[in-house]
Amino acid sequence: MDKSLHLDSVIKTHQITKEEQLLNKHKEKNKEVKEALEENYGDNIYSPFNSGSYAKNTAMNTKFDFDMVSPFKRNAFGSKGTLKEMFDDAYDFLYEKYKDVATVRKQKVSVGIEFHSDDDGDVVKIDVVPGRELNQDQYSDDENLNLYVYYKYGNYDAGSERIKTNVQAQIKNIKDRATKEKESIRKIIRLLKVWKNTKYNYPTKSFFLELITIKAFDNKEITGNLWSKLETVLEYIRDEVIKDSFTLKDPGNSSNDLIDSLTESERDTLSYDMKNMLERIKDNDENIKTYFPENAKFLEEEKADNKYENKGNGFYSAPPKNERFG
Repeated sequence: MDKSLHLDSVIKTHQITKEEQLLNKHKEKNKEVKEALEENYGDNIYSPFNSGSYAKNTAMNTKFDFDMVSPFKRNAFGSKGTLKEMFDDAYDFLYEKYKDVATVRKQKVSVGIEFHSDDDGDVVKIDVVPGRELNQDQYSDDENLNLYVYYKYGNYDAGSERIKTNVQAQIKNIKDRATKEKESIRKIIRLLKVWKNTKYNYPTKSFFLELITIKAFDNKEITGNLWSKLETVLEYIRDEVIKDSFTLKDPGNSSNDLIDSLTESERDTLSYDMKNMLERIKDNDENIKTYFPENAKFLEEEKADNKYENKGNGFYSAPPKNERFG
């Protein structure tokens, strides 16, 4: 089989724009939560903003949610207020606000809001990441924030207050690189996210996969078709993550090493999974479908779209009746 052709279909059938209705519902709830935070905290909060894959243009249409950073002022919870107090206060507010219409829970560095399914069966998920500026009124100048770790996150212990980052710089790093090399980096990131979604509760975060993909492109010669590029990145991850010397610096704060977001055991697992995947695909091309499945919901639609794309090449035929188009 043509592995690159399959991977291209994987990307197309997972385009977030194909789930326009669900995407719009996320946008509406995102706006609602943002305004609720601003109304509740008033002058003690800067404007919350999108920070996840949607903001970075790497979102997929399966298992997606919206991530929102909520930047608090240094003295929002008193001059001696702790990051734990900030985190708990944000959780308490969001819980009371949405407990009747959503499941609200504390997560590693965020408060997760999962709204109950609506009449269409759609579920909207918003993750709110509370962060606090380093010094009073400093955020407008440097956009740096301190985060609170609610429970163990790789090598970060529960209760840790040592994560300082610049989320805006993280977003810019991903968007700038993915735009300049959109035929490579962004596609590989999206494919790795599809692979991650085939795993249950996998510890490797999407942000980690984004950064390690960029680092692979910085350190390896990545050329050829889509499969060749993906294969090189998979090999890089396989070989590098288990090295004691390997680092993955946070573009928002070079003092943060994202490799610390994984334990040694989790690094071994990630390397093994890359190795096993590469070997199985080498044994049989068809195995690529197991690791990088197309979104069956939009497969027929994509096939119909391809008929139109090939209209001028002698491969065109009329689409079946009632065919959906994204």
